[in-house]
Amino acid sequence: MSWITGPLVAFDLETTGTDIETDRIVTAAVVRLEPDGAISEERTWLLDPGVEIPEEASAIHGISTDHAREHGVPPSSAVEDIARAVAEVLRSGTPLVVMNARYDLSLLDRECRRYGLESVTERLGGVPSPVIDPLVLDKHVDKYRRGKRALHALCAHYGVPLDDAHDARADAVAAARVVRRMGEKHQRIGMMPLTDLHELQVRAAAGQAASLQAYLRRTADPTAVVEQAWPVVPRNRQPGPAEAPRGREREPGDRAAAPLSRTAPG
Repeated sequence: MSWITGPLVAFDLETTGTDIETDRIVTAAVVRLEPDGAISEERTWLLDPGVEIPEEASAIHGISTDHAREHGVPPSSAVEDIARAVAEVLRSGTPLVVMNARYDLSLLDRECRRYGLESVTERLGGVPSPVIDPLVLDKHVDKYRRGKRALHALCAHYGVPLDDAHDARADAVAAARVVRRMGEKHQRIGMMPLTDLHELQVRAAAGQAASLQAYLRRTADPTAVVEQAWPVVPRNRQPGPAEAPRGREREPGDRAAAPLSRTAPG
């Protein structure tokens, strides 16, 4: 049986900013989609991140500092719940879909460290797997396609509705539906065993990062370093450059490409 005909669980964060080392979780969602696309389980969280939420971030995901303080739960308890939920999914063998996993899973890892909690990696006894990342896979199967690779662009390309972008639940659901369509369209990944698919993405993400690094060294910064690790950036690494200029190449909040940061929060 192919993974595209089985259940998928999607994970998404909305955050205070774009840096995995310093920014915080504002909202999170873990959503299970059945083979027919129906949502059978979902968990969502609103956190009081304990810091001011920048106006730029609030404008994207709609959560203000005041709203988070009034309605959000303490971050330490929420991060524990989120990490436990993610680990349970992966421990079950169900694939975890994460758009730009390198960002979301690394930020969750840093939040666990911040509050003295076991990370997902520590809970599992190894790097989170199996993870399916629409960003990495789309670049792999359609390397030379022009245009954006942000979630909204992938939804448009694969014919998946995205009605409430930058809402963690909506983005999670859309990411899962995108990878299922991608697997149906590109049978060479759709029929691949999950272990092989995960390892393919490890190699693909490293190759994509190396290619970007070479480009940046030719055109912008001869000392540029782009993180190659996927799906979690090891701790104590120095932040590298974003995968795209910090302008309007992509919609704010979409996970189009950030080795250690995103071009916009959430």
